[in-house]
Order: sequence, then structure tokens, then C-alpha cells
Amino acid sequence: QVQLVESGGGLVQAGGSLRLSCAASGRTFSTYAMGWFRQPPGKEREFVAAIIWSGGSVDFYADSVKGRFTISRDTAKNTVYLQTDSLKPEDTAVYYCAHRKYGTSYRSLYSADPYNYWGQGTQVTVSS
Repeated sequence: QVQLVESGGGLVQAGGSLRLSCAASGRTFSTYAMGWFRQPPGKEREFVAAIIWSGGSVDFYADSVKGRFTISRDTAKNTVYLQTDSLKPEDTAVYYCAHRKYGTSYRSLYSADPYNYWGQGTQVTVSS
């Protein structure tokens, strides 16, 4: 089992920034990738960003956040971060951290199903 705890959400004005954190504990020795997803009010959960855990820092972004959000990791602390800059009201959502144990396909990182564990979510609200 892997436990994920997100933090860093809050209320921010448009154009502002937040740094989300997700700390993993438990059986974290099997980690292929970590990802961030979000669920806007009344909408489906959607991919935001993902990062490969070992080796070089290979990362992936949804088109809607590319250039504004940055995912990073600290493998020693088993923590993944999401720096969110130039926030827009449409970024308002519950943000979830997700853990993927195994994988070989980068394409699959964009889908929620292959992820094994999820955090409880942290609310991000962007006011106009």
C-alpha cells in the first residue's frame, strides 16, 4: 500500500501562484511515475501532469497547463510537487496526486485508470 497526502491548495487571485505538494509513504520502492489530476466542479477528472520517478526528470503536461505549471520530484523525500503559475479561474478544481507502480508506456500516463493509488485531493480556487 502507498499513502498519498496532498497539501498546498487554497484561494488565489487570477495570475497568482500556488505550490502543491504530495508526500508518499508506505511501499514506495515500486514507483514508475507520479501524476497530478484535477476535477473541476461538475466535470470529469482530467490529467494535469506526470513525472517519471527514476532516471532523468522526464515530465508530461496537459496542453491547458503547459508553460504555466511545473511538476518536479524529490525522490529522497518521496514527494512530488506541482508549481502552478499564472493561474486562471478555469484552473479551479480539486487537485489529486496519483501513484503508478509499474509501466512502460508514456502514453498511458495521461489516463487515470493505470494509476494505483490516489490522494484525498486538495482544493484550488482561483478568483477572477
